[in-house]
Amino acid sequence: MKHLALCGLLLALATPALATEDLSNVALQQKLQATEARLAEIEARLAAAPPVADRWTDNLLGHWSERVQLSGLVEVEAGYERVDLSDGGSDESSDLVLATVELGVEVNLNDYLSGHVLLLWEEDETEPVDVDEAVISLNGGERLPLYVNAGKMYVPFGRFESHFISDPLTLELGETNETAVELGFASAGFDLSLSLFNGDVDEIDENNHINSLVAKAVYRLPEDRIAGLALSLGMSWISNLADSDALEEEVAVDALDDKVDGFGAFVSLAVAERLFMEAEYLGALRSFAAGELAFDGGEALRPETWNLEVGYQLRDDLQMAVKYEGGRDLADFLPEEQYGAVVAYQLFEPLTLALEYLYGEFDNDDERDLVTAQLALEF
Repeated sequence: MKHLALCGLLLALATPALATEDLSNVALQQKLQATEARLAEIEARLAAAPPVADRWTDNLLGHWSERVQLSGLVEVEAGYERVDLSDGGSDESSDLVLATVELGVEVNLNDYLSGHVLLLWEEDETEPVDVDEAVISLNGGERLPLYVNAGKMYVPFGRFESHFISDPLTLELGETNETAVELGFASAGFDLSLSLFNGDVDEIDENNHINSLVAKAVYRLPEDRIAGLALSLGMSWISNLADSDALEEEVAVDALDDKVDGFGAFVSLAVAERLFMEAEYLGALRSFAAGELAFDGGEALRPETWNLEVGYQLRDDLQMAVKYEGGRDLADFLPEEQYGAVVAYQLFEPLTLALEYLYGEFDNDDERDLVTAQLALEF
């Protein structure tokens, strides 16, 4: 009996100690679980956070990294030219040039305001670097289909779409780079605009004023209207064709008797993103006075050009195109007729290798063969 009583007393004394130990274990497990949950939360936050470099950039630039886009183009060309002269002689030349270097910056500040700057360098043409474009753009958004472009730009006279390395004759005659203001309306596929600038070629007794105009009207077929068909067409008018980049260099007098306005029209078509067609006309609406153009030979000329191209996407990385282009009243300034073909192969997504051949006949009976190879990197 004494032994049983002693055992009972020991058991009674041990029970509170065991209970206390169990409670301590439970509390410890709860703390461990809470700690593990906290660690998991921290790991999740670290995984969701941007890398340190990105956080540094965001702290330094804020949201500018989302608003600014950079683009560029580098073109290296090798060319061979042979001209058979009308007097029976010939002239040959070849060259390797860094034809184009472009760096563009696009800034989209909000839905209504953006800016665009394009720097251009062309070997033997624009040295040092030229500010080719610098434009501030305002638009009214979805509620107000109006827009304003102001700055140095290629005014919207002519379209000049091409699959070739060489510029089409329409561009050679009509491309015009000026500091201008363009006011436009764009809605339901229509794009109408009027541009105003101060041209470099004036009439006799005309003061230096902002009085050169360009009007444009373009229609683009909505993408969902006809499956697989992309279509755009339009026309444009300029109040003084002599303001074009090419003709202003060919004006042989200090001022014109009268300004000569120009007209352009184009059609651009793509079928199933495989078959392409470009057709364009651009020219003067009346003649320049005899002697006003350096190449006119003392005659009153009305320069005009056209370009027709058909291209086909053989594979996603291989395209070919052929063209027929020409003009009238161009003397030895531009070919009167020109035929050509080009093949372009995409070596990598941003890198393209192209080979082009052009045969041209001039109004003075000169004939030209032109072969150009180009390696172009676009990013």
